Amino acid sequence: MTGRLPACVIDVGTGYTKLGYASNKDPQFIFPSAIAIKESARVGDQSSRRITKGVEDLDFYIGDEAFDATGYAVKYPVRHGLVEDWDLMERFLEQCIFKYLRAEPGDHHFLLTEPPLNTPENREYTAEIMFETFNVPGLYIAVQAVLALAASWASRPVEERTLTGVVIDSGDGVTHVIPVAEGYVIGSCIKHIPIAGRNITSFIQSLLREREIGIPPEQSLETAKAIKERFCYICPDIAKEFAKYDSEPSKWVKTYDGMNSITKQAFNVDVGYERFLGPEIFFHPEFSNPDFTTPISEIVDNVIQNCPIDVRRPLYNNIVLSGGSTMFRDFGRRLQRDIKRSVDARLRISENLSEGRIKPKPIDVNVISHHMQRYAVWFGGSMLASTPEFYQVCHTKAEYEEYGPSICRYNAVFGTMT
Repeated sequence: MTGRLPACVIDVGTGYTKLGYASNKDPQFIFPSAIAIKESARVGDQSSRRITKGVEDLDFYIGDEAFDATGYAVKYPVRHGLVEDWDLMERFLEQCIFKYLRAEPGDHHFLLTEPPLNTPENREYTAEIMFETFNVPGLYIAVQAVLALAASWASRPVEERTLTGVVIDSGDGVTHVIPVAEGYVIGSCIKHIPIAGRNITSFIQSLLREREIGIPPEQSLETAKAIKERFCYICPDIAKEFAKYDSEPSKWVKTYDGMNSITKQAFNVDVGYERFLGPEIFFHPEFSNPDFTTPISEIVDNVIQNCPIDVRRPLYNNIVLSGGSTMFRDFGRRLQRDIKRSVDARLRISENLSEGRIKPKPIDVNVISHHMQRYAVWFGGSMLASTPEFYQVCHTKAEYEEYGPSICRYNAVFGTMT
């Protein structure tokens, strides 16, 4: 590692992109995964409408600048964690590297992240872009769940660090429950939950719309998002929480102060039941989505029960939270309590059926919350990309030229990194 420039770590999510250099604790840049491009009004194939000449091809903006650009069409290259438009993704990465990181890609190894169940074809497209367009010397495409497990090591003693656990990764656009055994994702047991940060924001927006009349319509989504991030929390018992607010509204009801972006006049919003009802849809999804009624605790329990029997106890003992939508106060405590209830109920049934035979041992349920969980995937990548083993498992430019993009279909696992 001596003489090498630090690796670049890029985590492109559905809602936000995190960029930075390996061994740093926080990402250097965090901005929306949006790109603004000039697009002609001709009818036809999307890609053919973007064929431009000369320097016009460089006329685009990403991140927060994309929303401020007038006369441009704002696009999202990533949807539900998967890349949908590779042409836009290439341009997006171009500005990530040159404009934000200010890096010469030929001098740095790169670690990129991918969602669970990413297709091999997507890995190959990523390899083609990185090796052929940017000429990087080395590339590693890491599964987000494995990086999130590694990020939880920061708050644990060395002897307890493991790459076996269940990762609950909930961001802005998608939530996944991913079991990992010794660094390998158990793909057949992954579950997708159609509830994430964006759904909570929309639910809070609908609650406010029914009650509050002073919110400017064009700012209702922005206001709901600010209220979610500032005031929301998870409650242990929803009926008792309603009673608390009814008995002492002055203590529990908060006030959000905003300003109309057009008239510049201040407005106030009383934030009451929304504080706990918003994130409650994780545990009572029927509040916002009548087609999906399974609480997150039951999904986690089912995922672990579908895994091989010899890894179930370690999985229950290491349930790791990752992503901004798991940052609500007491989220981990409520989840641990509900999973523990399901496990204990199953054990009681087993004891009743055993009829005097050996009773099953109690199962330890442990939900890990840590101070890096908001950017857990990026932080895990930063940690791993700063070790000597990273350069041993990277796919190199020479390997790509000899064997083609198929080298990235499978990755070595950081099994020795403890």
